[in-house]
Amino acid sequence: MKLDMAPGCTLVLVLMLTTVALSRTGAVPVPSAPRALPPARGCHVAQFKSLSPQELQAFKTARDAFEDSFLPKDWDCSTHLFPRTRDLKHLQVWERPVALEAELALTLTVLEAMANSSLGHSLEQPLLTLQNIHSKLQACVPAQPTASSRPRGRLHHWLHRLQEARKESQDCLKASVMFNLLRLLTRDLKCVASGDQCV
Repeated sequence: MKLDMAPGCTLVLVLMLTTVALSRTGAVPVPSAPRALPPARGCHVAQFKSLSPQELQAFKTARDAFEDSFLPKDWDCSTHLFPRTRDLKHLQVWERPVALEAELALTLTVLEAMANSSLGHSLEQPLLTLQNIHSKLQACVPAQPTASSRPRGRLHHWLHRLQEARKESQDCLKASVMFNLLRLLTRDLKCVASGDQCV
């Protein structure tokens, strides 16, 4: 049976048959299925842009309980550990998780040491929350800093200040950390969780 085809249809058919033949011989590259992108390194902190009212209340309760037993003379620090002029917005986006991780590490060290005190019960929930945040945040910090990601300038100054803070008295550390808790959660953590939208 003879089929009558228009010249244009014949040309299309010839091109299709030629492409199939060349593909089988390897002369023409055949597009392969797109490869799946490697999974992103588990830096997922956007969920911490804002904590639940219950979580924030637990921190307020712990701070208030500490304040009730706090004596101003106990806050005898040689330096202000968390100055009000310090703002993560002044750092580059990649530097912010590094600074916050160091701040959280110091905070956890101090609060964990207070867990056996009379404030232990009020610190249970805040500690669990901070430990969870810290574990997620560690995935955002370079494990082995490269030459371009070594702390410099303002970040280096802040990290040095936090390291030197460990030399302060326990009373100084407790007061400084407790009165910095809400700022840490509502400003520093929110800024890091917002990424480049924190300006």
